[in-house]
Amino acid sequence: MLLEKRTEREIDQELVSRAQAGDKRAFELLVAKYQRRIARLLSRLIRDPGEIEDVTQEAFIKAYRALPSFRGESAFYTWLYRIAINTAKNYLASLGRRPQLSADYEDEDGETLDAAAQIPDYHTPESELANREIVRTVNEVVETLPDELRTAITLREMEGLSYEDIASVMNCPIGTVRSRIFRAREAISAKLKPLLETVGKDRRW
Repeated sequence: MLLEKRTEREIDQELVSRAQAGDKRAFELLVAKYQRRIARLLSRLIRDPGEIEDVTQEAFIKAYRALPSFRGESAFYTWLYRIAINTAKNYLASLGRRPQLSADYEDEDGETLDAAAQIPDYHTPESELANREIVRTVNEVVETLPDELRTAITLREMEGLSYEDIASVMNCPIGTVRSRIFRAREAISAKLKPLLETVGKDRRW
């Protein structure tokens, strides 16, 4: 008899339940599973690697302390993302800074904000220059977005979260998430259009 394959959410919930019961090893497994992903998320908001590491650790400490209040109404990683984002925003606010986007857009697991992927790569100096210019432009536009738009587009395009998960992370209706992502994409598209036309790609981002 084949056993039904458990979902990631079910596996996480089992680990959470064990951690809530006092099994520290279970929480360590959750940290090992999500530490790199949380650090990558925070790298979109904070530039300094040392600060990213510190804030990532602080986020997991806060998650561990808040674990008794986790009821499984959302996926664990959605709950963890919310804690991580709030931790980063509070950290930056304490320094009088606002979140900034890293120019490094590599993301092995989810979607990316690398608009250069929209143009064919012929491995020519011209195309590589155009790609770098597009990435730089996207980065600059995202950095100027209000925090709500920046967070929404980061979670969607860089982390590949669903609209439902983003709504849970940002604690707002799905309609608001769609509106924020639409507005962010409109801002990016307006800046990218001249560049895309230059390389023969007159299309929306």
